[in-house]
Amino acid sequence: MNDIYIYGASGHGKVVLDIALHLNLAIAGFVDRNPLLSTFEGYEVIKSVPSKANYIIAIGDNSIRQKIAQTSSGDLLPALIHKHAIIGGNVLLGQGTMVAAGAIINPSVIVKSNCIINTAAVIEHDCVIEDFVHISPNVTLCGSVIVGKGTHVGAGAVIIPGVKIGDWCTIGAGTVVIKDIPNGATVVGNPGRIIKSI
Repeated sequence: MNDIYIYGASGHGKVVLDIALHLNLAIAGFVDRNPLLSTFEGYEVIKSVPSKANYIIAIGDNSIRQKIAQTSSGDLLPALIHKHAIIGGNVLLGQGTMVAAGAIINPSVIVKSNCIINTAAVIEHDCVIEDFVHISPNVTLCGSVIVGKGTHVGAGAVIIPGVKIGDWCTIGAGTVVIKDIPNGATVVGNPGRIIKSI
């Protein structure tokens, strides 16, 4: 593999850099449109992904990650998995997906493209996670949960078995989801309740 670029020179970029270095990948630099940045963590920052370059998007905001993936000219990396993550059998991970340290993904899970499975998240058997989802630190998805495209599941949230979360939802930190959630909903509390819908 050629040297890779990390798109996003901020906090989440540091996490992705750490994973890449643990995997002994060669880092070409960072990509970020912030005009004030010329270096980050000792690497050069450029403004766009070079044509045909390998890159991974290190931005937590799901809608921004989607926009970058749709407009950049480089080649998106396969999934980037920290060496201290645990991946079960028959797990499918899409391009550009990042799995952080301590995350556990159990058998027969599908995680599609450009997702973030953050630190110490647990994804149990037979879950399906659609494109551009962010599963925050210490989230627990019980078995056979479906998480729709672009949804953000906040830190420490728990989703019970068999629940379906719609597209572009926000599940607040610490929320316990016990029933299906429609597209565009913001859910908080224990048990989770919808406080806003788009």
